[in-house]
Order: sequence, then C-alpha cells, then structure tokens
Amino acid sequence: MAVERICQAVAIRRKGYVCVTGVHGVMEAQDDPELRRILNSAFLNTPDGMPMVWCGKLAGHREMSRVYGPDLMLELAGVSAELGLRHFFYGGANGAAEELKRRLTARFPRLLVVGTYEPPFRPLNDAEEAELSNKVSVSRPDIFWVGLSTPKQEKFMAAYQDKLDAPIMIAVGAAFDFHSGRVKQAPRWIQRSGFEWLYRLSCDPKRLWKRYFKNNPRFLVRIACQTLGLKKYPLG
Repeated sequence: MAVERICQAVAIRRKGYVCVTGVHGVMEAQDDPELRRILNSAFLNTPDGMPMVWCGKLAGHREMSRVYGPDLMLELAGVSAELGLRHFFYGGANGAAEELKRRLTARFPRLLVVGTYEPPFRPLNDAEEAELSNKVSVSRPDIFWVGLSTPKQEKFMAAYQDKLDAPIMIAVGAAFDFHSGRVKQAPRWIQRSGFEWLYRLSCDPKRLWKRYFKNNPRFLVRIACQTLGLKKYPLG
C-alpha cells in the first residue's frame, strides 16, 4: 500500500514527504512540538517498528503491518527499475551514499540513481544549499531519499520540500548504512520479534543507549495509560 501510494504521488508530481516512524520518533515528538507538527503534516507516516504495529492492532487496525525503512527502499528500487523512476540519495557519511548507489544499481541494473549528496554534520550554509538545489534541479529525481537521523531527517524534509525539485522525499535513517554494508542488519527473526532495538543497541551501545533507555520505558508507560483510558500520559 505504501509503495503504491508513493508511486501514484510521483506520477502526478504531488509534493510530499514520508516519515518512516518508530518508537524513537513518536517519543521525540512528545517533547518537540515542531517534530509533532512535521509528522502530522506528512504525506505518509508508516510504522517502522513492530511496537508501532502492535499498538495499531490493539487500536483495532487489524490489517496493519510493518513498513520497515530498508525494505521500503528495496521495494521501491525494484518497482522503479520497471517504471523508470529516478532516485537521489542525500545523507550518510564517509561515502555511504555513493556506496549505496553502487550496491543498489548492481542489485537492480535498471535502477536510475541520478545523484548523491553527503551533507556536513551541521545545517547547510548558503553555498551548500545552492549546490544541492542545483544538483537536484539538473537531475530531476522522482524520489529524494534522506538518510540522516531522527529528528534531523524529518526537519530537513519539512524545510526543503518546497526548495528542491523532487515530488516525494522519504526519510529512512539507517537504511543508508544497512544497504551500503556499513552496518549489519538484525536477522529477520529478531526484526519480527520486536527486539531489533536490542540488537542495534548491542552493536552500537555508545551511540544508542541513551535513545533506547530514555524513550522505550516512556513509550510503554504512555501506551499502558492510553490503553487503560488514563488521560495523564496520552500519545499525541
């Protein structure tokens, strides 16, 4: 369904951005009104993690299933190879975007990756913004992929969707590192179990421990309160 809606939007050059959102993004939005507004204004918000799927099913959406960022990228790459859709990769570090381009075009030989841009670890200055805008205008991608981190990637899309000549922007975070071979993905059974966060934490504890130990317990408390009908800690 997500792939179909994205392709339909591209076909009519509809502007919008897609937020592939898990527990981390939802909980950051509880403390950040700007991020909450950005998520609520998205063309699509998709459930990136199994806890989001379970919560959706608990709320009565029995047909709900996970839309995992790395899988969404592969599915769209496969469809795009047939439809001739054009892609641009923005994000990553130390050559990850170029390696991502190399690996995906090797896997999907007809895939059109028309540009990459590796940003600095800070907001773009005027010259960099002009350079990026020019690259996108010349290459005219249909899908502009953003591989930063939450909430940087969501805020980037909201700020730049009207500045860049690309109809659909999709934030997929770690998918750049996974598909470029920089970071190992969790096995499928761990992904389905809902404990992918624990696997990623074990691989990169220094960077991720604060995120998971801050947001995961808060998420569980808020979901419990929401399920019990308590209004003190609703998600919103």
